Amino acid sequence: MTLTITITLLFFVFIILTIYLGVKIVPQSKVFIVERFGKYHRTLNAGLSIIVPYLDIVEHKVLVLERQLEEFKISVITKDNVEVSLESTVFYRVVDAGKSVYRIKDLKSAINTAATSIVRSAAGRLELDDLQSSRDAMNAEIAKNLQDAAQIWGIEVTRTEITDVIVDQQTKDAQRQQLNAERSRRAAIAEAEGEKKSIELKAEAKLYESQKTAEAIKITADADAYAIRTKAKADAEQTKLLADAISKNGKPAIDFEVMKRQVAAIGELAQSNSTKTLILPTDVTKVLGTIETLLNVKSSDKK
Repeated sequence: MTLTITITLLFFVFIILTIYLGVKIVPQSKVFIVERFGKYHRTLNAGLSIIVPYLDIVEHKVLVLERQLEEFKISVITKDNVEVSLESTVFYRVVDAGKSVYRIKDLKSAINTAATSIVRSAAGRLELDDLQSSRDAMNAEIAKNLQDAAQIWGIEVTRTEITDVIVDQQTKDAQRQQLNAERSRRAAIAEAEGEKKSIELKAEAKLYESQKTAEAIKITADADAYAIRTKAKADAEQTKLLADAISKNGKPAIDFEVMKRQVAAIGELAQSNSTKTLILPTDVTKVLGTIETLLNVKSSDKK
C-alpha cells in the first residue's frame, strides 16, 4: 500500500515536472534560445510555447529591448593634428538572438571596440572646427559603418551619439585667440563696408545735387530765352507800330517818339540816387518837345 502511494506520488510529480519543463511562457521583452542535446534548436518568441521536455532546454534568455552602451572616451587626432577626446555612446537592440549568443561572447565589449575604431577613423578625416560643427553627419556615418560591422552579431545599431568633444586648455586658448581674430576681421570688414556705403551715398548725393543744379540752370536759361524772345517780339511790334505811325503821320510822329524817349531818359536821370544836380539845356522846350507837336500828333490820331 505504501509502495503504491509512493509510485502514485512520483507519477504526479513526474507529470507536474514534465508540464513545467514542456510549457514555457516568454515575456514580451525577451526571447528564449532552446537547445536540444547541446545544439541550437529554435528560438521562442513572446507568448506561450511548448517544447519537448528532457530533450529541449532553454539555455539562454535574451533581452530584445533597445539598450544603451555606457559612455566611453576615445582619444582622436584630427586632420589638423589636434588631439581631442570624444565621449560617445551607442544604442542597439538584438534582432537575431541566435547570432548574438553563438557568434560573440561579450557583446558589449565587441560593440565598444568596433565603435572606437570607427569613431577614430571618421574623426581623423575632419578638422577640429568641422568635428565640433558636424556631429550629426558624423553620428550618421558612425551608425552606418557600425551597423555593417555588427550585423554578424545579430544586432541592430539604432543610433550613435558623440556627446562631447573634450580639448585641452592649450587648444582652448588657441581657439579663443582664433575666434577673437575672426571677430576682429569681421568687424574690420563691416567697418570697411560701412565706409564704402557712406562714400557711395555721398557720391549719389553730390550727383543728385549736380543734376538738380543743372536742371535749375536749364530752367533759368529757358526762362531768360523766353523773356528775350518776348521782349524781341514786343520791340518788333513796337517798331512796326512806330513805322506805321511814321508812314502815316510823317515828321510829327518822329518828333513825338524822340520827345517821349528824351522825357523818359530825363525822368530816369532825375530819379537816380546818385544824381544831386540836374542841368537842363536852356532851350527846355526843345528837349521836352513842343505842345504843338503833341497836339498835331493827337489831332492826327483822332483823324
